[in-house]
Amino acid sequence: MLRGAYLAIAKGELEAPALSGWGALLRLRRIIAPQVMRFALPGLGNVWQVVLKESALISVTGLTELLRQAQVASGSTKQPFTFYVTAAAAYLVLTSISSWLFRRAEVQAMRAACGPPGLRRLNHGYQLPLS
Repeated sequence: MLRGAYLAIAKGELEAPALSGWGALLRLRRIIAPQVMRFALPGLGNVWQVVLKESALISVTGLTELLRQAQVASGSTKQPFTFYVTAAAAYLVLTSISSWLFRRAEVQAMRAACGPPGLRRLNHGYQLPLS
């Protein structure tokens, strides 16, 4: 995913800073990393949602673990509806928060790449929108 995002950067945008004498770390920090993240964030968000659904990370409980715990608790108390609704609500909260965070990061990355809202980016600067 990151390799594809790196390959999506225009060749001239990678060559220009090198020809201007920028060092490798400066190019990485100022040119490459922001553009790679802008292209990679949507895919990373999708992968994160799949990982959240399929398995558990160190501090994130996945859907499988939530449903397993709900099954165990409902078997003990004979109240399955309560536990399954609670598990569904917890999963909905986890996915909603992570979706919101990735959406916000994507908007921020696009804002940095395209300029302030309401302005159109041209080759050499900004122009007010034609209304």
